[in-house]
Amino acid sequence: MNYDLIIARYGEIGLKSPKIRSRFERKLVKNIQATFECEVDRNQGRIYIHPEDFDDGIEKLNRVFGVVSYSPATSTKTTYEDIDKTLGEYVEELMAEDILDENTKFAIKCRRVGTHDFTSQEMAAHCGGVVRNKVLAPVDLTNPDLTIFVEVREDDTFIFHEKIKGPGGLPLGTQGKVVVLLSSGIDSPVAAYLMMKRGCEVVALHCNNDPFSGPKVTENFNALVNQLNIYAKGTPIKKRVIDYGEYLTVAKQKAPEKMTCVLCKSGMYKIAEKLAVKLGADAIVDGSSVGQVASQTLSNILATRYGVDMPILSPLIGLDKEEITEIAKKIGTFEISKIDDGGCSAVPRYPETRADLDRVKHACEDMNQDEEVQKAFENIRKLY
Repeated sequence: MNYDLIIARYGEIGLKSPKIRSRFERKLVKNIQATFECEVDRNQGRIYIHPEDFDDGIEKLNRVFGVVSYSPATSTKTTYEDIDKTLGEYVEELMAEDILDENTKFAIKCRRVGTHDFTSQEMAAHCGGVVRNKVLAPVDLTNPDLTIFVEVREDDTFIFHEKIKGPGGLPLGTQGKVVVLLSSGIDSPVAAYLMMKRGCEVVALHCNNDPFSGPKVTENFNALVNQLNIYAKGTPIKKRVIDYGEYLTVAKQKAPEKMTCVLCKSGMYKIAEKLAVKLGADAIVDGSSVGQVASQTLSNILATRYGVDMPILSPLIGLDKEEITEIAKKIGTFEISKIDDGGCSAVPRYPETRADLDRVKHACEDMNQDEEVQKAFENIRKLY
């Protein structure tokens, strides 16, 4: 098809106040331009994109949060002569690509903004006649096989027949910053993706459990961030890593063995909180799903978050593994997460599943958790 632009649409951005809406639109435009080379105009709830490479733009626009749907389109001027000519050529291309023939039930939907000497219904009827002059296809306004959209906006008219679903959400970078506890597993990358979809800038915090885990864990973490970053153009993910093996060694030596996983998660939250304060983040995010593993029973979730004042968000909390896996496959992290990284040998044979808060407090005191957390945090470093 001889397209000359892409029309992108947003959803809930349009419900914001004029000031917020304008700010969100500007950020959305910047994120689009950071994703692929293009020129962008915005007008009355629409974003008009002129990509340097059209196929590249169509593919990559599906990675830009805030875009609800988009359509490759052909533009013309709002005169009967120009519309007739452009629509006629458009129909010929549909026929050449076997999208439209005499057996295709079709409909014209016209939307109009501005002052014109015709109504939307009148223009739709006129355009239906243009189509019928090219091919004697039946009109079906109720259940068409093909809908051709004619969008009239002041002096410009846009013609298209596809509405491609975008990722939705809010523009990345409009909702503050979060620290995500990102492992090499399936869940936490999905949690990071969902927070990005809600407009949050992500700082990915990785806990290196060496000697209880191998180098493959960190390799997989880097690969996962690289994959997530294809959705983060304009606001790329920042990476931080801590050496967590010493903390775990002290936990295993000075606290009850079965409490290791509880103390591990508790320490991670407290380190993440320190990092969040340092970087100006507003929340901590993890991949918890109720009951999925030992540290994610309700009693353990309560116990591991004790002593952390910052909000801890768990966007997967009500999803099961199958639902999480489907999202992971869709966003391209599943194949990376399922690579065998050797696991964590610090996990006890019989981990605590119903942690009592008082016993957790005593275990934290036994290992002098605050001191160990501070020691780990002081050695935090950037990854590039």
